[in-house]
Amino acid sequence: MKTKYASAFKAKVAIEAIKAEKTSSELATQYQVHPEQIRQWKGIASKGIEDLFIGRRHKADKDKDELIDELYRQVGQLKMELDWLKKKLGTKG
Repeated sequence: MKTKYASAFKAKVAIEAIKAEKTSSELATQYQVHPEQIRQWKGIASKGIEDLFIGRRHKADKDKDELIDELYRQVGQLKMELDWLKKKLGTKG
């Protein structure tokens, strides 16, 4: 059964990992969490902290780029599905 951790707990452990005063194994023993989980939380925190220092305009541009990428992905998916349906129905065009 998966254990669900509170976000405050995850943040606390991630901050400890970022400080690097203890190894992931030591933190795992201290907090009763798998070392790989601690490394994942540390990575998430490290990536997320960058957003705190990004200006609103840059963040909006980043969000816009992510939206455009997602829309292109969806268009590609729909085009593939349409081509597949046309092939199955035997139509061209």
